[in-house]
Amino acid sequence: MVRPILVASVIVVIASRHAAASDAAAAPIATDRPAVTDSSVVVPPGSLQAENGFAETESQGQRTFDGPETLLRFGIALKTELRFTAPGYFGQMGTSSGFGDLAVGIKQQLGPTPGGFDVSLVLSLSLPTGASAISSHGYDPFVQMPWSRALSSNWTAAGMLSVYWPTERGRRNVTGETTFLMDRQLTKTWDAFVEYAGDFPEQGGPRHLVHFGTAYKPTPHQQLDLHAGWGLSSAAVNQFIGIGYSFRLQAIR
Repeated sequence: MVRPILVASVIVVIASRHAAASDAAAAPIATDRPAVTDSSVVVPPGSLQAENGFAETESQGQRTFDGPETLLRFGIALKTELRFTAPGYFGQMGTSSGFGDLAVGIKQQLGPTPGGFDVSLVLSLSLPTGASAISSHGYDPFVQMPWSRALSSNWTAAGMLSVYWPTERGRRNVTGETTFLMDRQLTKTWDAFVEYAGDFPEQGGPRHLVHFGTAYKPTPHQQLDLHAGWGLSSAAVNQFIGIGYSFRLQAIR
């Protein structure tokens, strides 16, 4: 008698997990761009998501172009994904140019919580693989905790708490970061956001930004985005503007 009950329980668990995975795979794409605030959910298991973009930044009279800003995310479980940030190319007018460092990481979704919050924990490590003039020349870890909560059918509040350990001129410059974002769903496939982001390094002044952006999904698994931001403090960049394209496909069924 015990064995049939045990077998039935296992079948129910497997069926529920399969249903949950199927629902996740059918969900619309949720990206970590173009906002500074990352998505608070992971990609579905077996899915490969590629997020790409180009940006132009102006700071202290110097313009920098970078791309393709590629982040690859692969779902390995219902609430776990692996992450790979490909080296981007940084081009600076009149100064050194080259590829930056790559980074690897893992994202674990902790929510949704009883209060309706989606929360995730991201652990990453940047590796010194870039050009001599661009690389930090250090193994730089960072921790991020993005969160979000739906306020209504059209409004969502989100944010992220982060700590970075970048290598600057041969020494660590521990930097805390906080962000807050309000997103408005304009139509079923189009949304827009306004965001504040603040960096607070041990060495150097705080960097405050205001950031605006919009994203359009021509299909449930594709996204086009446009964003721009302005510095609010002397240590921040003057301004930046960027565009992007992201897509998700089912690599393993």
